[in-house]
Amino acid sequence: MDTIVIEVTTGGTAAAVDLTGRAAEFVAGRGDGLLSVFVPHATAGVAIFETGAGSDIDLMEHLDTIFPRDDRWHHRHGSPGHGADHIVPAVIAPSVTVPVIDGALALGTWQSVVLVDPNRDNRHRSVRFSFLAG
Repeated sequence: MDTIVIEVTTGGTAAAVDLTGRAAEFVAGRGDGLLSVFVPHATAGVAIFETGAGSDIDLMEHLDTIFPRDDRWHHRHGSPGHGADHIVPAVIAPSVTVPVIDGALALGTWQSVVLVDPNRDNRHRSVRFSFLAG
């Protein structure tokens, strides 16, 4: 297995960051196999969905609707509502696996690999790409 860790800066706002280009660069020329994308953080996840047509904005806005940023959370350190950030990885998993065929991600036409980070308190994320040759 080959693996690397990339660093992603999300800024001080909730963010959906498209990782598809960086993932494609990592698997280029590697043949067939599986790519694991993993974010080792308690307040972020990785998803596969369409970006650029508003879905990324919809997701981030609706996470705030589903998980309001108020004082209802038992987990209360950080910015107001930060406890909600700790629930998100139970809904948006911290990893995804993507088939790789002939050195290319086998994603659908509109699919992207996306880091979903609602946490306004942590501006820097590590993401691990691991390729398992088939």
